[in-house]
Amino acid sequence: MTWGVLPPDLIALPGVYRPQADTRLLAGALDREALGPRTDVLEIGTGTGVLALRAAGRGARVTAVDVSWPAVITTRLNALRHRLPVRVLHGDFAARSAGRRYDVVVTNPPYVPAPGKRLPPGGPERSWDAGPDGRAVIDRICASAPALLSPGGVLLMVHSAMCGTETTADRLTRAGLAAEVATTASVPWGPVLRSRRDWLERQGLAAEAEEWEELVVIRAQCP
Repeated sequence: MTWGVLPPDLIALPGVYRPQADTRLLAGALDREALGPRTDVLEIGTGTGVLALRAAGRGARVTAVDVSWPAVITTRLNALRHRLPVRVLHGDFAARSAGRRYDVVVTNPPYVPAPGKRLPPGGPERSWDAGPDGRAVIDRICASAPALLSPGGVLLMVHSAMCGTETTADRLTRAGLAAEVATTASVPWGPVLRSRRDWLERQGLAAEAEEWEELVVIRAQCP
């Protein structure tokens, strides 16, 4: 399958996160990994399924999981449309992947800092809101990564530098993985960040009049 950067004709049901700059950055990192028929891939928080489909298009055996039913249905529809085999599961990633290990785990988790301590129960905000420091889901993935990865397996995770790039790398290193920043990109603030500007500045998460966000892809490898 040849898509260039991202497929132009993805289905996205209402409330499902559509591919954006972070998706494209993560897709580029995934393209640099060696995938093939014997590669087991897990995508956490699949959304439209674009990254799961990208891996399946290279022959990998792919499992995608999401807590959102609309996202699960969207990914299944996109897999059918592109005639690619993707196992799509609904539920929490830790519960649905318990006892299994993967060669590659790829994820674009919710990472936008939000005033509320509780994660949204539903709606589009569920795709990006991640608690006051933006790390509610990131930290769970960091803690779960060693149990998810096969020996030599790789985790690829994208998030905003606003959440703490060094914090993520440190947590993964303490978990026994070799972590590094694989790639970065600067993008203009989107509407969600702009709507929270005053709060972000008061929290010390953004400088006054800041207009650009740094995205990072963390690559962590199991020994």
